[in-house]
Parts: sequence; C-alpha cells; structure tokens
Amino acid sequence: MNIEKKTLISRSEVETEAFAENLAKQLPGGTVIALDGDLGAGKTVFARGFARGLGITEPVSSPTYTIVQEYKLPSGGMFYHLDLYRISNAVSALAFGVDEFLNDPDAYALVEWPERIDNIMPPHTLRIKIKHLSDTERELTVIG
Repeated sequence: MNIEKKTLISRSEVETEAFAENLAKQLPGGTVIALDGDLGAGKTVFARGFARGLGITEPVSSPTYTIVQEYKLPSGGMFYHLDLYRISNAVSALAFGVDEFLNDPDAYALVEWPERIDNIMPPHTLRIKIKHLSDTERELTVIG
C-alpha cells in the first residue's frame, strides 16, 4: 500500500466522514488502519464515513463495550471496527482473537486505541491520527 503522508483540517463531522469515505474507496481489502486520537476526537465519526465508503448502509456505532463490530460488505468480505480502549495489552487482545481480524485478507480492520497492541499490529498498517483542535475542527494526518 502506497499512501503518502498528508494532513487535512476538517471543520465538521460531515467533512471528516467525507474524507474517510473517499479514503476507503482507495484502499484494497486486507487493509488495517490504526486510528489514533483522544476520547472525543472523532474516531467513530471517521469509522462511519469509512464504512459508507465501503458500501455499508447500516448504522455504525462505537464498539467500546463489545470490542468489535462486524459488518458484511456488499461486495463480499468484512469490515471490522475494533475499539481496544478496554483491552490492557496484546496478550488480552490475542485471547479474544484479534489476530483473526487483523490478518483477514478479504477484510478491512479499523482499530481504535491501537497503541494497546502496537507490538502485534501488521507491518502494513496504515496510521491515521485525529487531533482535536476545537469543538468543530479536527486535524487528520494520514501516515502511510
């Protein structure tokens, strides 16, 4: 995957979703995205737009309490939205089978709080940082 580093200032949830939707349309199956950002930064907003870009029309919510939400893609394959906020480390994540989600060649995996499992994230992981600038503005940085 060859995505060059770029930064965007999003001025609304609509802009963040549109950015994520466009990005999803450019990426092949088997993509893993590490989504870094503080609480309330807009990670779930990003996930909603990303899912829409993959053709998912059902509501996308944060998997904070379920750890993973699974969505079937209309074209086949899966979209896995993982929230590892409640996971303490890679050992805990492996206990629930996180490696299956990260290594599915027909799926897209978007991981919130990826620093919890940095030592087992695939080497081809695309990193995106969301920084809270104001009530409406976010800085989105894609690091290929």
